[in-house]
Amino acid sequence: MTKGTETRYRVRGGRPLHGTVFVQGAKNAALKMIAASLLTSRGRTVLRNVPPIEDVRRAVELAQAVGALVEFHEVERTLVVDASGLSSPVLPAEIARRFRGSVLFVPALLHRFGEAVIEGIGGCNLGNRNLDFHYRGFARLGATVDEGDAVIRIKAGKLRGAHLYLDTPSHTGTENLIMAASLAPGTTIIDNTAQEPEVLDVIAFLTKMGADISGGGTGFITVRGVTELTAVEHTVMADRIDAGVFAMAAAATGGELNLVGAALEHFGVVRWKLEQMGVEFASQGAVLQVRRDRPLRPINVITSPYPGFATDLQSPIMALACLADGNSYIRETIFDGRYALVPELNKMGAKVELDSNVAIAHGPTVLRGTDVVATDLRTGIALVLAGLAAEGETVVTPGYLIDRGHASIAQRFSALGADITAETAS
Repeated sequence: MTKGTETRYRVRGGRPLHGTVFVQGAKNAALKMIAASLLTSRGRTVLRNVPPIEDVRRAVELAQAVGALVEFHEVERTLVVDASGLSSPVLPAEIARRFRGSVLFVPALLHRFGEAVIEGIGGCNLGNRNLDFHYRGFARLGATVDEGDAVIRIKAGKLRGAHLYLDTPSHTGTENLIMAASLAPGTTIIDNTAQEPEVLDVIAFLTKMGADISGGGTGFITVRGVTELTAVEHTVMADRIDAGVFAMAAAATGGELNLVGAALEHFGVVRWKLEQMGVEFASQGAVLQVRRDRPLRPINVITSPYPGFATDLQSPIMALACLADGNSYIRETIFDGRYALVPELNKMGAKVELDSNVAIAHGPTVLRGTDVVATDLRTGIALVLAGLAAEGETVVTPGYLIDRGHASIAQRFSALGADITAETAS
């Protein structure tokens, strides 16, 4: 999609979904691995099962902007990175502004150049300062952070191992500090780390490269610095958020789907909540069967770090809760902005009210198609799910936000019997 063109999704609902869908590779693992592949100047890294989504394309552009040679073979879902000739420590504004994951490239640039410069993300752009703990962590490892109006400059003569504590178990923060510590002499201990499956996959990738990391999945990680890392081949795990969205699509439409590559153990609390609603799961090797043929029951959901209910699936389950027989209570504890979905669902005939920090979905309601606005990726995909269950036609704009996290969403849903098209808005 060229910049400046607006895409939207047109969904005509009322069709139960049936068939087989291939779960894409995990966005939240692939992005970190692309950045980590720049830590080594030796050999070519091969990543398989990389999802062809907009965020991955931005990460590829950033890697190329600092001098890496990157080939993304989208049909084969394979990425090849040669980082032997990095040429610049500057992450340019035109990409960094459109891609929140820019900060993931800082560890490689610090180790390769002794500095990293992020343009276009000045102090005023950080919103709730959610990147502060990255910079505090780099500072604890010995870097100096200079935050200007339109640029952040991080310098490090030499990083050294240190004891770090994360205020919240952020998975991006955990992975970023592990990357930085991998080549820092001495021992780094990171306390209160994230335990998501994607974090473990990134640790497995770094370990293959030669990093010395222990404690993944325990909340307390130890990294012993090594002198160098080498390029390896790795297959990215399946995306549990993508899998969760398709499971909820089966539930919303009263269908039955086979999810190829989905791992039920990666769902965490999401599995139990969907089962409480009346969704049935059956694992058959690497294929997860999902179906719903009875009325949906209401639920209570509180988002929390893994293995709790994933905040990224809060919006889709809110859409699903509108169809359940009774009142559902949904409390968001991680990202306040998730409730932007509420007025859009209500445009479609839902009865969702906000009471302090709890969304109450009064169901069941008959959803009716209309024009709705996606404020972010997760809101966007939730509105597509609502559209699949609604009467009439739903138009979700902009489509770009959905494409940031889900590959070929119209084609994949159409193959399951949905009536959905992606179109360029004039």
